[in-house]
Formats: sequence, C-alpha cells, structure tokens
Amino acid sequence: MPAILAMIGADRVVAKYDFRGIRLHVDAPLQEGAVVALNKSQAHYLSTVLRLKSDDRVLVFNGSDGEWDAAIEVQRRAAVLHIGAKTRAQTEPTDLHYLFAPLKAARLDYMIQKAVEMGVSRLQPVLTRHGQVTRVNPSRMRANAIEAAEQCGILTLPEIAAPAALSQVIAEHGVDRTLIFCDEDADVSDPLAALGAAPRRLPLSVLIGPEGGFAEDERLALLKLPNVVRLALGPRILRADTAAVAALALVQAVLGDWR
Repeated sequence: MPAILAMIGADRVVAKYDFRGIRLHVDAPLQEGAVVALNKSQAHYLSTVLRLKSDDRVLVFNGSDGEWDAAIEVQRRAAVLHIGAKTRAQTEPTDLHYLFAPLKAARLDYMIQKAVEMGVSRLQPVLTRHGQVTRVNPSRMRANAIEAAEQCGILTLPEIAAPAALSQVIAEHGVDRTLIFCDEDADVSDPLAALGAAPRRLPLSVLIGPEGGFAEDERLALLKLPNVVRLALGPRILRADTAAVAALALVQAVLGDWR
C-alpha cells in the first residue's frame, strides 16, 4: 500500500488510484470524445448486474492508451461509453516472463490472476515430461488476465503465448535474459541470498515446473543455459499455484520493480 499513496498536506493521505471506481477493459482505441460500443456481456454487466444508468461513470482502459474516465449511455439491449478525460498515463510493463507447466482449470485461473497482479509481462505455458495437463484455453487465460487487471488497477496486459515444449523454450532462451529456475531439488537454503547473488538486471524469466517435478535430463538442460539461477522455495513442497505466488514475490522484491 505505501507504494501507491501520496501525502497531501501534513494530516491527510490520498490514494493515487480510484479503488472504488468500476474499471472496464475494452478492445478499442481511447481518446477524449470517442464513443466505444460495449459487447453484450459488458453491457449486461454494467446495466443489469451493476444497475448503472446513463451518465454514470466508469474507468476504462485498453492496455495501450492509459486509463480514461467515461460516461455510460444505456440503450435498448446495448450500451456505449462516451470517453472523457484521461485519468492515468499508460504504464510500461516490466520485462518479466512467467513460464509454467499448465494446471487444471480452476487452479490455472487462480495462477494467471496472481501472476498478472505480480506484474508479469508474458505468460508462457511450458509442456514438460511429467506435466499432467497438456492443453490450455488462451481465451480463458486472457479473460482471467483482464479480470485481474480490472480489479487491481493494472493498465498493461501480459502477452499470452501458445504452449511450447520445454526443449523449444530452452532453444529460444535469450542469452541476455536471466532465468530463475525454481527446482525443489535445488540445494538452496536461503532463496533471498541466491537471488541477491544474481545479476541485477532485467529481462527476467521465472520457471515453475509441474507437480510431478522435472525429469533429470530436463533439469540438466536448464542448468546448461547462461544466466540461470536455480532456486528452492523453502523447506516445504508447494503446489504449483502457490509456488507461482511465492517465486514471483521473491523475484520482484529482490530483482524486480519492488525495489
């Protein structure tokens, strides 16, 4: 919370973000005076679920043009937004890729939402030998990313990549990118110290494997990459969705934009 507060005077603190306002993502260019038609789902949500009326205000963003104040106009079986003034400039994403073995639907939904909240700029499903899930739904992943951004004041949406085999990910790994390889077999008693010894630079990638663990040849191939930090996440075995939150929090605190 302190990172998003601005002190006004000596006795009053005001948040920079409007946490009470309704925020909506749209796939349309945004500028003052523009009129944006909402899809049926958005129109239903605003007019029927939230019971907004014409001239009620919402905040709107598209991932590239910043955040804008807008007035809703409720029409018969439809709704449009009249774009007003810009409320926040577009933020630049951190170059933080999250690589993960796919999970079953509900836990994958949770993991995507938390990764977006943690500032991930790219979501990369990775297929490994011991993974139990081989398919993901990109549309569902995007919907969860949008929902997290709407709820948390985030303006930049992550890129959602197609699933790729671990061998492909290794082959395409850039030599200038630091890979944080989360491995339950790593002999690391202090993950903070391990990260502290890593190069303090972006870009970064964080890799979480399947709950079945990495095969030994996969582990050896990863360790041959340049700029690899092998990391254990403490003395307990974590579920993959829990490991995602733990790893991303550690990385952002030590190497990322929390510093």
